[in-house]
Amino acid sequence: MTRLALALATAVALTTSNQPASPNWHQWRGPSNTGVAAGDAPTTWSDATNVAWKVEIPGKGHSSPVVWGDRIFVTTAIPTGKPVEPAAAAPVEGRGRRGGGGPALVEHRFDVLALDRATGKVIWQKTATVATPHEGHHHMYGSFASNSPVTDGKRVYASFGSQGLYVYDVHGKELWKKDFGVKLQMFREFGEGGAPVLHGDRLIMLMDHQGDSFIAMLDAASGKELWRTPRTGDAVTNWSTPYVAEHAGAKQIVVSASRRVHAYDFQTGKSIWSATGLGQNTIPQPVQYGDLVWVMSGFRNPKGLAIRLGREGDLTATDAIVWTEDRGLSYTASPALHDGVLYMITDSAMVSAFDVKTGQPHYHQVRLPKPYNIKASPVIANGKIYYSTEEGDVIVAKTGPSFEIIATNTLADQSFIATPAIAGGDIYLRSRTHLFRIAD
Repeated sequence: MTRLALALATAVALTTSNQPASPNWHQWRGPSNTGVAAGDAPTTWSDATNVAWKVEIPGKGHSSPVVWGDRIFVTTAIPTGKPVEPAAAAPVEGRGRRGGGGPALVEHRFDVLALDRATGKVIWQKTATVATPHEGHHHMYGSFASNSPVTDGKRVYASFGSQGLYVYDVHGKELWKKDFGVKLQMFREFGEGGAPVLHGDRLIMLMDHQGDSFIAMLDAASGKELWRTPRTGDAVTNWSTPYVAEHAGAKQIVVSASRRVHAYDFQTGKSIWSATGLGQNTIPQPVQYGDLVWVMSGFRNPKGLAIRLGREGDLTATDAIVWTEDRGLSYTASPALHDGVLYMITDSAMVSAFDVKTGQPHYHQVRLPKPYNIKASPVIANGKIYYSTEEGDVIVAKTGPSFEIIATNTLADQSFIATPAIAGGDIYLRSRTHLFRIAD
């Protein structure tokens, strides 16, 4: 290799693999809310290699871990074992049968845990509340702690949905809490799961369900409610986390939902624009690229919409809908967005990559090599995309215009529902039972 070629190769390596790794992953879709981490992350691991530590997490929770500084924060719900009066476990009248045969309703502790990032040791564990849930969840994919927490390095915000919002400092001192006065009635009792959104000094909470729904903004330091906008007529059960988009110097909150996608003014909560078109059971979070916002649903009548920002009113069937797609869309997993490419995976493990500006597929509905089941959202680091499966494998593929698998990593007797976190060059994998730190 010539000196010039060596210098060029070194420059390329420095711009790809040696970007500074972000020390934090403060929300479930990462620092930029796109599923992408700065810096690198391990490519291969197994039970015998590159597992820095493995810690059992008590109870059950499908929330994703978040990372700040030397701490990892997770939530869980732990049955107390206390007998429940029959009336407390009675189904809500007129609700219909439970989806997936949910669990019996028993008393739970709703806990927030802080773990040491270096060792996995539990630094503190706080019980936010003790309560018997008013309705169940899907027996395989639901939990009473599916709402991922968020942190700004000063405070940890842990939502348990119907059980309330609880805020702690990073040392475990409770700062404030809020009961929104609503018991969410989710479609067929599939369970709750929308995450709170922290943006600067504001916290956004979405309460979409079969009853009276609303979106609210709080002061993050005090919990004071700044505005609340009803979503009557727009919303039914919805698990999609809101997204704060920025356009022309102003912020708007984009809410993906099956009846109508809606954008609200960040400061006032007033409606800016809306559009119909998505199908039932919206779960994936919106994502922004330039002046486009991508929203999608993948259950009944699947649909994806690329919507151009800058308009007001009803955008349905206008040229503000730049492109649409109805095949290969995610039901559960949110997309990852990197270098203008949307990466998506279906629950049945078919992967696709689209040019976000044009909708042209780089590849479309390519199956992973085994019949996997997917609930976790993909994450990206240094040109590698990670797909976590229920079967305990994590598939690592290359980003870019063609699909190529780099590695398949297996952890025995594990199953992944929660989305991984990548921080400081390490991967934090939460299985149904354990939390792992994967480190070279």
